[in-house]
Amino acid sequence: MFQKGLKDVVAVHTKIASVEGDIGELRYRGVLVDELVATNTFEQLAAFIWSGQRGSNDLGLNYRRELPAHVISIIDALPTEISLMDAMRTAISAFAHTSFKAKSIKEQAVLLTAALPIIVARHYRNQSGLPIIEANKNLSHTANYLWMLTGELPSDVQVEALETYLKLTMEHGLNASTFAARVTISTESDLTAAITSALGTMKGPLHGGAPSGVISMLNEFEDPTLIRTIVKNKIEKGEKIMGFGHRIYKTEDPRSIILREKCLELQGKDAWLDIATIAEKEITQLLEEYKPGRKLYTNVEYYAAAIMRSINMPPELFTPTFSIARMVGWTAHAIEQLEDNTIFRPQSIYVGEIK
Repeated sequence: MFQKGLKDVVAVHTKIASVEGDIGELRYRGVLVDELVATNTFEQLAAFIWSGQRGSNDLGLNYRRELPAHVISIIDALPTEISLMDAMRTAISAFAHTSFKAKSIKEQAVLLTAALPIIVARHYRNQSGLPIIEANKNLSHTANYLWMLTGELPSDVQVEALETYLKLTMEHGLNASTFAARVTISTESDLTAAITSALGTMKGPLHGGAPSGVISMLNEFEDPTLIRTIVKNKIEKGEKIMGFGHRIYKTEDPRSIILREKCLELQGKDAWLDIATIAEKEITQLLEEYKPGRKLYTNVEYYAAAIMRSINMPPELFTPTFSIARMVGWTAHAIEQLEDNTIFRPQSIYVGEIK
């Protein structure tokens, strides 16, 4: 049976996550994501996704923040014109040396997860002509990432908002980049090759594209009294309202619900998070008026964009930041694939001429 893009084709059995689009439900290892996000740090949740054991040790991510010397040399030798996603792919490939491959795949997963924020921050600061900020082992995974990017200790509000986003995007079933990682590892290649495949896939704008459209829209809402007028004009002109609607979820995206709740929790502490929550209500009402029955809810991109805007994160860092979170899911899927491996080898149908 042919299904273009393999839509709805079941390719794997997994115990890592379930995405139930019809009812708007996301679970990690069988547990609702809202429960896990509320009770676990990034480090604890990563350990749970890798092991499946509640209360798992956080595996000391903060003590594994040293890049090998040759990886540092490679990053520093890259032309600044090379994009962050390409720099990440190159640096991860460079981990494939003998001593790294001698470690267990689970240890490799932890090391790569700890390394990716350092790689991103180092190339970003090289691009910006700024001095390198060394990792701070006393900070959390999220706080350290912001510290290395800016050289300033982030506020609790910034860390809390970004960490909520990172925890919600660690894993999301068999999306394109995760599938790419599983296909590569299914050949009995190595973990660095699988992650390089995933990063190459994430780079594509149809998958990991930055929510820049949402940012542009939020910038238009700087005066909250104009939100309704601006959105009405967009709808009447037939413009797409960015950040609404999702290919999988036919009801509210559970990740969006949690991010909205976090923004409401932080209300009054950040102006951009306030604007996002006000705008969502106005937009939802107008979409129901103009497009009744379409059920166009906010997706995770909407509040992700609000959070990125609130912490002044440049658009070129959005997809790399998404990748920092998704590294946990990619590595978990690679580990699971090897536990009961069969190489992926779908068929194709020839539709060309016979000569």
